[in-house]
Amino acid sequence: MHEIIRFAWGNGSLGDFILAMSDKGIVALEFGASRSLMEDALRDRFPDADLQAHQDKLADAIKTVTGVIDDPARNCDLPLDIRGTPFEVTVWTMLREIFAGQTTSYGALAAKLGTRDPRDLTQAIANNPIAVIVPCHRVIKKDGSISGYRWGVRRKRVLLAREQRSGEQ
Repeated sequence: MHEIIRFAWGNGSLGDFILAMSDKGIVALEFGASRSLMEDALRDRFPDADLQAHQDKLADAIKTVTGVIDDPARNCDLPLDIRGTPFEVTVWTMLREIFAGQTTSYGALAAKLGTRDPRDLTQAIANNPIAVIVPCHRVIKKDGSISGYRWGVRRKRVLLAREQRSGEQ
């Protein structure tokens, strides 16, 4: 029996996104300019799953996620089904421990993992399939500057600025 993964489209303040959920929780939340490319990427990630569009059934989840995108300091109460290599899952779990409004550097995160080389974790961060909720946008360069972001540096800047404003209120 094939696993069923349901997906729906959203449009928020940072552009179009796709939300995909298994029976356990969110498996993907990704931004993109092309719905067909986002759906193709989802099919590539879950080749053995039965992907089903469920815009109506996921409407409440889309609303929740849109709210989290608008206010990334907001707690997301949707369950997650985080999937990756053991190392990736460890990195993504650590990212979720970074509080809204705070950042860490690649080097500091690498040291916390017990490795000296931040390049060991940059690929794991880049592979994060759950934008905003698994806050890879909170990892910056050692000098405090903003580096790359899978979904665009502009989005990363906006998310960090929103968290700063939220913390000041």
